[in-house]
Amino acid sequence: MKFPILLSTAIASLFTFSLGAQESPKPLRAGIIGLDTSHVPAFTKLFNGPKADGDLAGIKVVAGYPGGTDMPASKDRVAKFTEQVREMGVEIVTSIPALLEKVDVVLLESVDGRIHLEECRQVFPSGKPVFIDKPVASTLAETILVFELAKQHHVSFFSSSSSRFGDDLRSLLNTETIGEIVGATTWGPCSYQSGTPDLFFYAIHGVESLFTLMGPGCTTVSRTKTPSHDQSTGVWKDGRIGTYRGILKGKSEFGATAYGTKTVAHGGKMISYEALCRQIGKFFHTGVAPVSNEETLEIFAFMEAADESVRQGGKPVDISSVLSKAKLEAAQKLNQLPK
Repeated sequence: MKFPILLSTAIASLFTFSLGAQESPKPLRAGIIGLDTSHVPAFTKLFNGPKADGDLAGIKVVAGYPGGTDMPASKDRVAKFTEQVREMGVEIVTSIPALLEKVDVVLLESVDGRIHLEECRQVFPSGKPVFIDKPVASTLAETILVFELAKQHHVSFFSSSSSRFGDDLRSLLNTETIGEIVGATTWGPCSYQSGTPDLFFYAIHGVESLFTLMGPGCTTVSRTKTPSHDQSTGVWKDGRIGTYRGILKGKSEFGATAYGTKTVAHGGKMISYEALCRQIGKFFHTGVAPVSNEETLEIFAFMEAADESVRQGGKPVDISSVLSKAKLEAAQKLNQLPK
């Protein structure tokens, strides 16, 4: 009579073990491509820290590929940040294929957007989910190509600035206090990178904040560029106006104003790495991106149209015309890519 009791106890123990395994899934192994930005040690510390909780939990950065280019912001910093993550226990590998063998999800962090398309071409065939740090790519056409390649390989990815998720920017979306947003202005530090449209490199933080408040639907962009400020103004299809002001001289800080039907409110001063990493973690766990492809593409179209406006002496540029031209260029480049 003891045997059935022992057997039932063993089965119960096995069932309990199975439940425990379900409650504590194996952590996702994350790999970082491009160890040439301050985001790399900051993000690694957040995911690998002993206090990681919620959407940060269950993800561990285990491998990193330094990469890097001749861009000063890359070549002058890659060694320092590589050593910092090595000291955090991250294995440093010598190629993207070597990294992909060791990880489940990828953070593409290379500070130089000019190489993002080529990096995506190496990563996407693996099918692993990817977060692409700003910018998606170095031109609007290449950005479209990244979306197309992701679609071909059935890869989930998203790209976003950390400015989008700061609490004091999100507070401006509170319709009970502010009402409907009928216009917005954002501002922030502005610097440029040779080889990409002016706003792609650093102004993207403020532009992303602008679209967080306004949503998609911008139709035209006009831009004025001087030695002290760089201002781009968009008109949305419903008549609302949104403006981004890049600060080149003088006191430089992030900020935003939302013009609501109930009040005018200010915020957007905080850039939160933790808030972004929580969104990245949630995406890796669920596969659901916090920003739509359509909105991301429109943000890059806005910035490319702003460049075209400067070339045309500040005239308003139709975003749809810029998109049409870039899609044609992307299709031509797609046919030229090695199979």
